[in-house]
Amino acid sequence: MPDRLEAAPVLTRITDYVHHYARLAPGREAVVCGARRLTYAQLSAEVEECARALLAAGVGKGDRVAMLALPSPEFFVVFLAATGIGAIWLGLSPRYHIDEYRYLVGDASPKVIFSLATFEGRDYRADLATLRREYPGVETLVAVDEPIDGAISYTDFLNSGDRVSSARYHEAAAAVDRLDPALIVYTSGSTGKPKGAMLSHYGLCFGNAIQGREFGVDVPRAVCPFPINHVACVGDTCCTTLIRGGTLIFMARFDPLEVANVIERERVNLWIGVPTMFILAADQPGFFQRDLTYLQTIVWGGAAMPRDQILRFQQIGARLVTLYGLTESTSDMTFTTPDADLEVLADSVGRPAPEYPCRIVTAEGRECGVGEPGEIQFKGEFNMLGYYNKPDATRDAFTADGWLRSGDIGYWRADGNITLVGRMSEMFKSGGFNVYPREIEDVIVAHPAVALAAVIGVPDPLYQEVGEAYVLANPGAKVTADELAAYCKERLANYKVPKRFFVRDELPMLPVGKIDKPLLKRQAIAALSSDTDAKGAR
Repeated sequence: MPDRLEAAPVLTRITDYVHHYARLAPGREAVVCGARRLTYAQLSAEVEECARALLAAGVGKGDRVAMLALPSPEFFVVFLAATGIGAIWLGLSPRYHIDEYRYLVGDASPKVIFSLATFEGRDYRADLATLRREYPGVETLVAVDEPIDGAISYTDFLNSGDRVSSARYHEAAAAVDRLDPALIVYTSGSTGKPKGAMLSHYGLCFGNAIQGREFGVDVPRAVCPFPINHVACVGDTCCTTLIRGGTLIFMARFDPLEVANVIERERVNLWIGVPTMFILAADQPGFFQRDLTYLQTIVWGGAAMPRDQILRFQQIGARLVTLYGLTESTSDMTFTTPDADLEVLADSVGRPAPEYPCRIVTAEGRECGVGEPGEIQFKGEFNMLGYYNKPDATRDAFTADGWLRSGDIGYWRADGNITLVGRMSEMFKSGGFNVYPREIEDVIVAHPAVALAAVIGVPDPLYQEVGEAYVLANPGAKVTADELAAYCKERLANYKVPKRFFVRDELPMLPVGKIDKPLLKRQAIAALSSDTDAKGAR
């Protein structure tokens, strides 16, 4: 495997890659999902068929097309079809509740919604009926699998495109500009209501071409268990793989045992995930005795990987990559190099790719020196176009001279890599000192008994705020709150040591595999309020 590949060509529209590889390698597998397999020729034909059906349904440039579905061939077809004619696609998570659907549908105003009917025992038909009733702008509902009242079946919808000519499809595609929005990805909303980041065709094409080069896999066979409303699914995995003419292996959801089966059976050579996914998979009995020889690159982001886990995965012999990026930057911006050692993989997020202008600045806008914490910022046309329907938030997201504010605090290392300190929004003040949860979490997860950790700031009458640490132990391991406190006191300044430690059997998780820290914080503050009320009642 070469240390560095050439980047794939940057085409005008993300959908162009489907037709490009349909001509170049028509028989190559593009999509695998269970027993279903689509070649690039088949994918290209179905994408055009769906695009013509969207045109027949009155969808035009700038209209929104929403989809409530699992990672699947249908998801990828609809995404590529909608973006290919200039519509703006957005994903809806099956984990959402009705009020979350109300907010997103009300904000984005999609003209068409594609939806599954049921998943894991939940029936979405009542929610869909509510959305149709409350939002008349939803003109068409398409049932992806089982029948839904008032919906057209996916097959019938595709057939409806017969009345639109191929020439009209190509005319619509040609009108799509590289800087037109391709999709809206709603951020988690940890500081308020979710904001819809509008990502352009250029951002997807350019950013993921660079990303594919940095991963070092010429023709990827990548497993995708991420939810379709997350940029890790649509961008990092799907677009990166598509741009290199690779094969996507979809999983309905992440399952630590099944992902090992898929990697072995499908000869996966690119595995992208968050540390939680890798740890859960590695803890399955016999995982490292599987045939993992086809794995060329293993990529993680979203959190630091504990050193002991990095050592476990090094035995596979694949290249290990950690990286950093934002939904708003469209793709990841920093990557570790092929020669990265354990210290770099554990304590940094790599360095910016040469194509990405990056700076770290103080609150006053002065560029930071080596070792000096500041906000990480990026500049370029690859960044988001803005937040949908939120001009004030868009303005706040960029500096006056066009740099994207990441909201993340980090510092340059002497070796040119960047170390993340934490989110500006998660920082809290304890006794007048700035405390960054990620720094503390990295210390806690380095404990041999700890698998995951989350640190939050909660109100305190004496110090203004103090830290609380929530910890998940490794399988079979035991650790106490007192042991963790002593461990941290040996490694951190006293004001950084959490005031309280909680060792839990499980932690609340987001669908993408990250700890749900906003929920933890709400629960912690509610518990503190209950304790205060109880004391006042005595």
